[in-house]
Amino acid sequence: MSEEFHLGLDDIDSPRGGCTTHFASILVERLSEWDIEWIDYPNLIRLNPNIPYRTRGNGAVALRFRASPELAQDVIDLVVKMIPEYVERGYPNTNPGVALLTGNPPDRVQQLSEIALWRVLSLKVIKRSIEELGLWHYTLGNGRGLIGALSAIGNRLVGDHTYEYIAYRQLASSSESRGVDPDSVLEMDRVMGDRTFSNVDPDEGTILIEPHGPDPVLYGIRGDHPRDLIEAAGMIKTKQEIEQWTIFRTNQGTGQHLLHRVRIGDLRPYMSAVVHGTVTVPGRMIEGGHLIFTIQDETGSIECAVYEPTGEFRRITSMLVLGDEVDLFAGVRPASRTHGMTLNIEGMRVTALATKQRFENPICPKCGKRMKSAGHGKGFKCPKCGHRERKGEKIVIREERSLDLGVYLPPPRAQRHLTRPYSRLDRVNLRPAWPPSTEWHGHVKKS
Repeated sequence: MSEEFHLGLDDIDSPRGGCTTHFASILVERLSEWDIEWIDYPNLIRLNPNIPYRTRGNGAVALRFRASPELAQDVIDLVVKMIPEYVERGYPNTNPGVALLTGNPPDRVQQLSEIALWRVLSLKVIKRSIEELGLWHYTLGNGRGLIGALSAIGNRLVGDHTYEYIAYRQLASSSESRGVDPDSVLEMDRVMGDRTFSNVDPDEGTILIEPHGPDPVLYGIRGDHPRDLIEAAGMIKTKQEIEQWTIFRTNQGTGQHLLHRVRIGDLRPYMSAVVHGTVTVPGRMIEGGHLIFTIQDETGSIECAVYEPTGEFRRITSMLVLGDEVDLFAGVRPASRTHGMTLNIEGMRVTALATKQRFENPICPKCGKRMKSAGHGKGFKCPKCGHRERKGEKIVIREERSLDLGVYLPPPRAQRHLTRPYSRLDRVNLRPAWPPSTEWHGHVKKS
């Protein structure tokens, strides 16, 4: 007789080392030696990327398996033993949270996980829900990791999803250079095509699968099917050796945080939302190279910011003119002493283009010279032959627009983990590849 268990984990890292997915990968290796049945890949759930106190990438993990009821206590004991040994004690922003749920996640937990994708969830609400549901939980620090832990449990990745192959190095080597070979990544990207995504930034030619912080992740490759990731990983060359690897099923690249359309008057700080509006003030460049423009709808207006690192996307956004209509994929930055509430733009869909026009003085009918104003209400006068047109009017010149309708995104280097890339705009991955047709985790034994 077995039961279904869902173990949520979050905030088991710090800026100076460690990583929640790495801890989950170690835990998978340990639990796989026990009498359990995995019912899904480890789920890597990215939450609202605009939360101010988020961890790197704001990702939480859920492990889902079947086991005998008696084994639950052994799992709890193992987690309680492993976390204090793993985390960097004393760092104020490391606040691990773990929760264990038996059976199918109830509607309340699923609803909380949906909120966590695009709004702010308070720790107080999460703790109250955990207590009312009677869930076992464990925390260190202020326990904020419980928000991600419960949210990961509630997100079963029903609908669109992707996968990520993450290779890990030894934790003791986290301060050293990873040595991922750029040429091998470029070749992998060429061979795999759209079967993987966000490997390389095409504008700068930089590789994106290699992190830069002092954590144990060696590299990560994202795609729509695990077998493609196994193939892709086989092409990557690195200076440091892989100690272990795990394939996660995830909401990365799905745009799952941008499923809600919100009117300007209903926006709140730190939301992730799609906001439709009409451009009322075209873009202007401010200090730092950031572009600011304004949109409005029937409920109000708001300034929008496109930041310098977005490169070509910033240039495209600067082409918006008065009257253009757009859907903005955005996060809401709260007001401060120097600015009002602002939309930080993550992407844009141009839905309607206004007519762009300019006005010029008329041409003299006598000599073909451009005429000049003769004064307010006095028409125009030719500076060459002296001909006057007292009732003359300016000529309206309609300019061609070089901006087209459609979706525009920042370059991959400036995209969120959750951003749906160009290669996935028309793709929905609905079939979880479980049970797996190939291995999905492993610890590399040194000879």
